[in-house]
Amino acid sequence: MKLIIGLGNPGEKFEKTRHNAGFLTVDKIALSSKHPSNSAGKQVSNTQSKFNAEISNGIIDDKKIILAKPQTFMNNSGQAVKAIMDYYKINPEDIIVIHDDLDIPLGEYKISRNKNSGGHKGVQSIIDHLGIKDFSRARIGIMIENKKTPTEKFVLERFSKEEMEVVNGVIEEIKNEIVKLLNC
Repeated sequence: MKLIIGLGNPGEKFEKTRHNAGFLTVDKIALSSKHPSNSAGKQVSNTQSKFNAEISNGIIDDKKIILAKPQTFMNNSGQAVKAIMDYYKINPEDIIVIHDDLDIPLGEYKISRNKNSGGHKGVQSIIDHLGIKDFSRARIGIMIENKKTPTEKFVLERFSKEEMEVVNGVIEEIKNEIVKLLNC
């Protein structure tokens, strides 16, 4: 079983913000996979208080998966990830974390494994709670040229309509990359 985690912040205030690129991706994966949630056109929304996360079980390419969106806020994502991993007895090498990355230009992404957090506090929380960094990451670029807003505010801004179209294209590419990771 694989655990696919989208990082973001809970609540309507943060929907479609740059920092919620992970949530957006996990929701799109749920809608396009064999998930109980996709039959009604819903996204990942089965909140599990014991994990402090929204989770959904399903199948991608005949592989059992759990999709998760921690509801701990970004900087404490490791709490929920650790709880889910412990409950389902999932090994770190079987998790894929999807998150925004301010060092990658909008429209690009990178897949990595066994890397430091790069300053991303949600990823650092996961590393701290697991005690290791040996897991896969799909890093979605959110950087735009001539950014004038301070980083803390920039990541909490909503994507423009044009930017959202670009992000949706990247999400489609990442969905294909995740299928490859599931088959490794």
